[in-house]
Amino acid sequence: MFLKKQKSATACLYGDLGVGKTTLIKGIASAFGIPERDIGSASFVIVAEYETIPPFYHIDLYRIEQGDELDNLGIWEYIESDGIAVIEWAERLSELPEDIIKVRMSYIDENSREVVIEGVDEKDWHNL
Repeated sequence: MFLKKQKSATACLYGDLGVGKTTLIKGIASAFGIPERDIGSASFVIVAEYETIPPFYHIDLYRIEQGDELDNLGIWEYIESDGIAVIEWAERLSELPEDIIKVRMSYIDENSREVVIEGVDEKDWHNL
């Protein structure tokens, strides 16, 4: 997986409610050995932190309405850390971190989604 070559990484997830962002995060977290049952919507806690190597952070900005709320919550400390941060509702960020991976998800039908990944070099495609 391309993430293990980096000291840290941030993936920003975009998509409507119910498109499968949390389901995708469960899959990513499983690569770190985190059981799916331990991953839920972080909407009520905003940041769920997992003690893996590197640390894994599930950030859900659904309830955030203003960018200054992020500063008060210390979100940037997670994003700029030496861990892996996956952010749901990333469109609520007032600014984007450098070198992010953007994952845009859209609903096609009950069993199908379109997923577009941006910010990954072509040389890393075989590791996705």
